[in-house]
Amino acid sequence: MKQTKIIFLLITCFLFFSFFHPFYQSVCDLKYNAKEKILEGTLSIFTNDLEDALTKLSKSKVDLYNRKDSLKNNEKLKDYLLRHLKINVNKEDRTLHYLGSDREMEQIWIYFEIKDCELPKQLQIENKILYEFLKEEINIVHSEINGIKKSY
Repeated sequence: MKQTKIIFLLITCFLFFSFFHPFYQSVCDLKYNAKEKILEGTLSIFTNDLEDALTKLSKSKVDLYNRKDSLKNNEKLKDYLLRHLKINVNKEDRTLHYLGSDREMEQIWIYFEIKDCELPKQLQIENKILYEFLKEEINIVHSEINGIKKSY
């Protein structure tokens, strides 16, 4: 009987902690707009993880929900994006243009684009978002070019 209680307790603890294990993920969506010749991008990141990373980098508290700091935070987001997300189109490194961000519940959405972009026949993406702070970070990239969807 005592052994059964211990096994039950161990299984209960395992299940309890497996449900509360943190999950670290960002999702980058790229879509080619042939009419405008623009590669449009969005990046979705959990706000608290991004705040922690920006706080460590700037060595001062970052609060992405605080509207009064929005100009300063936008600069930090832009700088972070440009340092940690690199896109190479058709064997040419391209410059990302930061468009802004939105907060939605527990996530922040960052918008960017690559202007004057020919049809991407080859994409190379280096996504190091949050890697230096969270070894468990998973960065997913979805692309849609000429109706063809791929995920990395």
